[in-house]
Amino acid sequence: MSTTQKVVIVTGASQGIGAALVAGYRKLGYAVVATSRTIGASDDPEVLTVPGDLSQPGTGADIVEQTLARFGRIDTLVNNAGIFVAKPFTDYTDEDYDAVTGVNLRGFFDISRCAVAAMLTQGGGHVVNVSTTLVDHANSQVPSALASLTKGGLNAVTKSLAIEYATRGIRVNAVALGVIRTSMHPVETHEALAALHPVGRLGEIDDVVDAILYLEHAGFVTGEILHIDGGQSAGH
Repeated sequence: MSTTQKVVIVTGASQGIGAALVAGYRKLGYAVVATSRTIGASDDPEVLTVPGDLSQPGTGADIVEQTLARFGRIDTLVNNAGIFVAKPFTDYTDEDYDAVTGVNLRGFFDISRCAVAAMLTQGGGHVVNVSTTLVDHANSQVPSALASLTKGGLNAVTKSLAIEYATRGIRVNAVALGVIRTSMHPVETHEALAALHPVGRLGEIDDVVDAILYLEHAGFVTGEILHIDGGQSAGH
């Protein structure tokens, strides 16, 4: 393996957007560390799969350690893993709170802290956080206070870290998603969900992958919350 090969960690990588990101980064020639709670081994020698629950302290550090042991560097971390629970606010349980904050916040914190430390040692890197446009564009049809609470935090920390590390070669950006066509949404809901977007359709997984790969190449872009939401954040 060339010592200059770039390496990306993708969380939530077993299906949907995460799995597509693994394929997208491989096409760019990156070695990929793919992690999720349940992920099988890969036949590709340039893809290391690491099962783990990011809500548990130490999991993120272990993933970073395995990445460095196998590939020797970390160029990009994509914090794609997340939990979305849509409920009226007073219906949320303590278990809902623990589950959503565990993955969306604790999971981000643990792996990002360790990945950024590695990036500082090597002189640069890139962190991409996956957020939701509901942070900016609350919708009475989709009550989701825990998503806004946690993903709003990711939007804020994206800007904070971008500025903290702006002179040290580390960029930090986020993509704020509308409703994307994945297995999370049953087919019978697609028409109603499409109508939530001004452009009148659901987002596709490729829309998200293309946006994240754009940010990968956009060396002058940091601290950006890029909305992939069919115009939702602009109005309706």
